[in-house]
Amino acid sequence: MNGGFQLFDIILFAMIAAFLVLRLRSVLGRRTGTEKPPRSIFGNRRPAETDDEKVVPLPTRNDRAEETPTRGDIGAPRETVPNSPAAGVVEIRAADPSFDPDGFIQGAQGAFEMIVGAFAEGDAGALRPLLNDAVFTRFSDAIREREQQRHTLETTIVAVRSVDLHEAHMEGRTAFVTVRFVSDQINVVRDGEGKVIEGEPGQTMELVDLWTFARDTRSPDPNWLLVATATPQ
Repeated sequence: MNGGFQLFDIILFAMIAAFLVLRLRSVLGRRTGTEKPPRSIFGNRRPAETDDEKVVPLPTRNDRAEETPTRGDIGAPRETVPNSPAAGVVEIRAADPSFDPDGFIQGAQGAFEMIVGAFAEGDAGALRPLLNDAVFTRFSDAIREREQQRHTLETTIVAVRSVDLHEAHMEGRTAFVTVRFVSDQINVVRDGEGKVIEGEPGQTMELVDLWTFARDTRSPDPNWLLVATATPQ
């Protein structure tokens, strides 16, 4: 009799275990090898992996001395001659079919807000993965100088009015995309005693920035790096 109850208990527990397994598989799914690869904040999926990964350098055709950034838009004046964005997008998509201009624009706006905010807060750690070596050195030097002077920068992005593709092109296997940002910002610099030495609290200014992002189209890393900043004259 007891043996019959034990057998019934074993069968019951087996049925419950099987039910739980089926429920877990229906909720979590199973890997089939056809899952989509991860996306970056710029909207393009991770391409097939390669053995060659390098930090993207500044574009050689725009390689000139840059001033240390001192205000919220972090820009150094630089002359630019835009190419046709449409033609450049065709070039980039030929090298990387996953490139999505609309997704890129959304990601570029997110990067813009993150970088401006991190620079104002003096957070070099947050800036490091978003900038190439040359731009990171320039930004981190400006942060260090600000800290040595005991100055603080308060930046508020009131609104991002527009984000547009300004220029796009390929140099070898590296894609470069310049984005034109028009934003309303409040930028105030204070000294160590809290006295305003630049800007005016509550005063909104319209700022126009040209930021160039770059990415090796054969790299497994889907993210783009900021490689140049400019403020149109």
